[in-house]
Amino acid sequence: MTDTTAVLGYAWPLVVSPGEEVAFHLSSATLGGAEATLLRVRCADPDPDGPGLRFEQPGCPVDGPVALRNQPLRPGSCAIVPDAPALNRAGSLSVGCFLFPTAPLAGPQTIISRWREDTGEGWRLGLDAEGHLEFTVGGTGRQWRAAAQLPLIEREWAFVSATLDAEAGKISIAQISLDPQAGRDSSGMAEGEGPRGLTWPEATALVIAAHALEAGDVPRTAGHFDGKIDRPRLYGAALDAVSLRALAETVTPAPADPALIAAWDFSRDIPTGTVRDLSANRLDGTLRQLPMRAVTGANWDGRTVQWTEAPELYGAIHFHSDDMHDAGWSPDLRLIIPEDWRSGFYALRLRAREGSDDPVESFVAFFVRPPLGRPRSKLAFVASTATFLAYANSALRLDQVHAEAMLEGVITLSRDDVYLQEHRELGLSTYDTHSDGSGWCYSSAKRPILNMRPRGATFNYGNDTHIIDWLEQIGQDHDIIADDDIHRHGAQALAPYRCVITGSHPEYFSRQMIEAFDSYQRGGGRHMYLGGNGFYWRIGWHPAQPHTMEIRRGMNGLRTWEGEAGENALSFTGEPSGLWRSNGRPPQRLVGVGFDAQVFTRSYPYRWLEAARDPRIAWAVEGLDLDAPLGNFGLRGGGAAGLEVDRVEPTLGSPPHLLWLATADRLDYGGVPTLEELRTLHRGTMGDQNAQVRADIAFFPTARGGAVFSTGSIAWACALSCSGYDNSVSRLTGNVLRRFLDPTPFGGFASPVEARRRAIRHLP
Repeated sequence: MTDTTAVLGYAWPLVVSPGEEVAFHLSSATLGGAEATLLRVRCADPDPDGPGLRFEQPGCPVDGPVALRNQPLRPGSCAIVPDAPALNRAGSLSVGCFLFPTAPLAGPQTIISRWREDTGEGWRLGLDAEGHLEFTVGGTGRQWRAAAQLPLIEREWAFVSATLDAEAGKISIAQISLDPQAGRDSSGMAEGEGPRGLTWPEATALVIAAHALEAGDVPRTAGHFDGKIDRPRLYGAALDAVSLRALAETVTPAPADPALIAAWDFSRDIPTGTVRDLSANRLDGTLRQLPMRAVTGANWDGRTVQWTEAPELYGAIHFHSDDMHDAGWSPDLRLIIPEDWRSGFYALRLRAREGSDDPVESFVAFFVRPPLGRPRSKLAFVASTATFLAYANSALRLDQVHAEAMLEGVITLSRDDVYLQEHRELGLSTYDTHSDGSGWCYSSAKRPILNMRPRGATFNYGNDTHIIDWLEQIGQDHDIIADDDIHRHGAQALAPYRCVITGSHPEYFSRQMIEAFDSYQRGGGRHMYLGGNGFYWRIGWHPAQPHTMEIRRGMNGLRTWEGEAGENALSFTGEPSGLWRSNGRPPQRLVGVGFDAQVFTRSYPYRWLEAARDPRIAWAVEGLDLDAPLGNFGLRGGGAAGLEVDRVEPTLGSPPHLLWLATADRLDYGGVPTLEELRTLHRGTMGDQNAQVRADIAFFPTARGGAVFSTGSIAWACALSCSGYDNSVSRLTGNVLRRFLDPTPFGGFASPVEARRRAIRHLP
């Protein structure tokens, strides 16, 4: 069995143009070296029934032996405030914040600290292994500690504080429940002996949601906290808990207060990685590993669900002990992309035998686009990097208790699955939950991603390469462009192309991406959507950090977790997240079809509808038998309609002049409708009794001679290569592509009123 995890890595940047540099960050815990080969990927799916793994080797300077080392991953988010004179003030101090612990029994955790674990010096406010609040002060070879009698309650807000009274020689802690009713009140306080005078450790950072392992302004950290922290305050005086809470409740403190050392306001600069201090000392901090921002604080009262309307109600950050945004590995190889390289899916292959029981073959994927503003073809295929990131390192099959019931079969674990189960420090997908049960809302490419590479999971990345393989097979030149480039550059990224293909599953789209495609289609562009469940979730891209996306699941759609109430707005942009359908832009308005069901039991053929015999569409069905099934074959379930499917729906915006060419509307009991389709629960909702559960193929012209063709199925792409590429799916796709590349404008369709009558008449 091939070992795919003995070498791991990531390429940065994820997307590059000729003349730009890509760096490969590699790690191996078992191997001292490997043989590296740079490949252009034609097909990444090892399925023996398909084309198999197919690569081109362009030849480049990184080909050859590469030395490897073990580069650890250090998950866990926190905020780091560099050392400053104000933090070294001698005498008394008080620290407090509002706290919402989400895993208080997960082990010792640090809430806020200026503490060095290597020497045991400084101070630390945290939780012990049983969830009790504790305050520790250390120095001169001794430590003092005070701990609460009652543990904090999971997912309940409390104000917590600690004080060192240097004059009295004592330390104290307090916790005040914000909902002090029976069964919810964990309020209390405790005191203990403390030092009368102490010299604080120099060159030691203050850390929120963790503590430092050593000195320095960029230390390694440990003791990461799971939960929300709101309005932390630090004073150079001994204050009682009631006074400290009153000061913390003031959103904007008095910066002239001589005792105030720092007052961090997390409601400032929410889209950034900076935490702002409102005191005169300006002890701003930097976030590490991208904790969740734009989350409700202790003062959130439900009057708004958009943080942009009342930022002061969103003064919390949700930290996680397993957050992973940036692996921080050093590069091992660098390459300037040659000017003559074709755009495409690329990967660095790493092979080795020594030191492993099985042959090692691992891949690090990246993408090469044409030079920006200089297309090299009239056809572009869009790499769905947003979707690849949304699913990056998905452990869904491992963690969902109903996974086998949903897939109607016993799950077979791959080498990657087993590795991910044992190494959650890689960071999971936006379908998974953190160790505290909250959902992953961010995903970054600055870490190894096991299912975005050759030999990875047969979904998304692997499925899309079947379209690339088909284009290569028919000799069709094309460019590869990335969807995050479309986000940044808008319609001008699409404008040079006569035709653009979106792949098997372009599920995640930002507003800029949706608007770019809409503008492209309105301007005469031709769009082939060869997939299913596309244009479904509304996302955001980080404004400053490339290849980092965000999703909030909200309370609608086919989802695996729900966010906290009031937290559906994207922290990167302030826009609402959730379904595009819920945001007034159903996929049907863009591509004629939209997601309606999953069908993982098997895949099915389409049957032709009356519109396929319309003379105006004769070019599309040329050479096809309209009395025979379409796509009764395929590598995913034995058919071209399956996995996730889309349907024509006039009430959601399918254009009135759309031609509905074919449908797969007999999906059996395994066809399960999406949640937004089920307004009420009743028998007869599955595919064997529900005509709304289906995959549809549609065509419609757009303004200025443009057009859209949609297949409504993820499984479509994996039927292209069957029977040596000589099949009805391949033929229909080829007919459409040739016509879409033909500059002759589309036109001559019925009036909207007549087309609407026809569409309604043909509904099941």
